[in-house]
Amino acid sequence: MNKWLLCFLYLTINAIAFTSCHQGSSTDGKTVFSLNLEEGLTSLDPAFARNKNALSMDNQLYNGLVQINDSLKTVPCIAKSWDISADGKQYTFHLRNDVYFHDDAQFKGGKGRRCVAADFVYSFGRLIDSKVASSGSWIFSDKVKGKGAFIAVDDTTFRIQLKQPFPPLLSLLTAQYGSVVPHEVVDHYGKDFRSHPVGTGPFKFKYWKEQEVMVLLKNEHYWEKDSAGRPLPYLDAVKTTFISDKQTAFMEFIKKKLDYFNGIDGSYRDDILTKGGKLTKKYRGKFTISIRPYLNTEYLGVLVDSNLGIVKHSPLKVLKIRQAINYAIDKKKMVKYLRNSIGTPGYAGFIPEGMPGFDAAQVKGYSYDPEKARRLLAEAGFPNGRNLPEIVLNTTTTYRDLIEYIQGQLERVNIKTRVEVTQGASLRELIAKNGVNFFRGSWVADYPDGENYLSLFYSKNKIPFGPNYTGFNNKAFDALFEQTYNVKDEEARYALYRRMDNLVMQQSPVVILYYDRLVNLYQNNVTGYSQNGQNLLILKRVKKL
Repeated sequence: MNKWLLCFLYLTINAIAFTSCHQGSSTDGKTVFSLNLEEGLTSLDPAFARNKNALSMDNQLYNGLVQINDSLKTVPCIAKSWDISADGKQYTFHLRNDVYFHDDAQFKGGKGRRCVAADFVYSFGRLIDSKVASSGSWIFSDKVKGKGAFIAVDDTTFRIQLKQPFPPLLSLLTAQYGSVVPHEVVDHYGKDFRSHPVGTGPFKFKYWKEQEVMVLLKNEHYWEKDSAGRPLPYLDAVKTTFISDKQTAFMEFIKKKLDYFNGIDGSYRDDILTKGGKLTKKYRGKFTISIRPYLNTEYLGVLVDSNLGIVKHSPLKVLKIRQAINYAIDKKKMVKYLRNSIGTPGYAGFIPEGMPGFDAAQVKGYSYDPEKARRLLAEAGFPNGRNLPEIVLNTTTTYRDLIEYIQGQLERVNIKTRVEVTQGASLRELIAKNGVNFFRGSWVADYPDGENYLSLFYSKNKIPFGPNYTGFNNKAFDALFEQTYNVKDEEARYALYRRMDNLVMQQSPVVILYYDRLVNLYQNNVTGYSQNGQNLLILKRVKKL
């Protein structure tokens, strides 16, 4: 794009921003919502919606069959209703007939056509197409027998045929991987669809200069309306910058150049929050802060598959040593002083606080008990840590202070560790190849169901077939996991989840550090933002007053 067109776009967006006025029941006042994505963005193709930035932008551009509300309940989207067969293997979705794709030159006359069932056949088949190599192929790869499992009965009836029952399917379909895309546009652009997105969502793509700025404009033909019958979205445009330094981006927010700011970095956390997690006097009243449970479990992972050479000579293969590590860490102190109370100490299981079915009273994790840690070490044959080999703990620069705190806690019970700091992508690759024994990890929910967390411990999901990074293998766990496929009642399934979580805690392939909490900052003139526990950015109901 030449510099004159770029200049024109900047002037257009700035003109919209400067002419914004009070926005009441109509959208006469032009409004632009500004945000920053400090970690950049690699694709706007929902088949590659594998990180939070992609999720945030894809959620503005696309729709799926279903969506979640702030209570993490699955509600209708393009599918206005659905039926599930008695055996739980067949899902039939009844689609709206008033949903249209954004205008694009690849459509007849350049006008977006109506979205029909065949578009879901194409979109879901594309996810499991090996030639596409979608990072979202896992959502269907073990559940269907191929593209033939997706059927357009007619334009408004779409069917999915599963190999076996999977009760969390509706929840799974709320993931952005389940977005619908038009074959004409995707086939025309191929891999370049990543930067020429066309969906049915509340905003349509206008411009993206990578690592600098992105502009989305209001979809004037969007199908959703609010409770009063007014068309969504209320905003006229969304402007995204890509300032990589979090503190610099925060200063832009303080100058009111950004309407929204996500998360608080450790380098300036004390400037904003007290140790008790409240706003400091310096910022009180200057903006709105939203703090709530986040479906993210922060943990230490332990490779426990003794068939692996890397495990055979590791002291971590001994259960009592893993349990000693769990008891040795003062998580309450860690969350208060290193996180300014943003988080809940991980005293329960792997499924996080805020997830439907979470019950800390019924899942028993590990509290702080250094004496018990020392006793377990002695019982394992290493009294006072004598003859216990040094344990290497792998992390990234971002979490170095947290891991060094843990190192100090373990030192107090005579467990010696060496911290190795690795670049994020390199560490993720090592973990995905069973290349490290002990590592810091986190798991953010792909969809709001505990199955998503427990799948990390199912033996059939071991590397390279799935995300079982610890190599955990327990027959009782596997039997319960498979049993849940045939349990339709949610509460009964949650009870099974808690039993499975307790089994994981007893065997300690992970050390639960804390359940994260979201910190979102908004300018005081912003209303209508979402409060969901997935930190999913939903802008269609946002207003700027």
